[in-house]
Amino acid sequence: QVQLVESGGGSVQAGGSLRLSCVPSGSTYYINALGRMGWFRQAPGKEREGVASIYTYYSSTIYVDSVKGRFTISQDKAKNTLYLEMNRLKPEDTAMYYCAADYRAGTTLSGDDYSLWGQGTQVTVSS
Repeated sequence: QVQLVESGGGSVQAGGSLRLSCVPSGSTYYINALGRMGWFRQAPGKEREGVASIYTYYSSTIYVDSVKGRFTISQDKAKNTLYLEMNRLKPEDTAMYYCAADYRAGTTLSGDDYSLWGQGTQVTVSS
């Protein structure tokens, strides 16, 4: 089985930047079989929202409209790490951010399309 561990959250002022990391651990066979990975977030009192997704084989990506041009999802296969670079952060980006993964191919921002989830890392943006 594969476990996902996020890091990199914190508190930042509006306009600042943060980089989140997600490292899968466990069986190398199953880690290499992951077809998609993504970042989701959930703010207090709100539903979980898909932020970005990457198709691991071709590195194709998609984003929710609210983060386009500000956030970048990427992967470093040599380091076995998924990243979410977040720039020009806004107070409305404040949320718990979760890394997710699945063995199926393609990109998607639907949480139902992911079978593996991390514990989350908190991002707080102050105005």
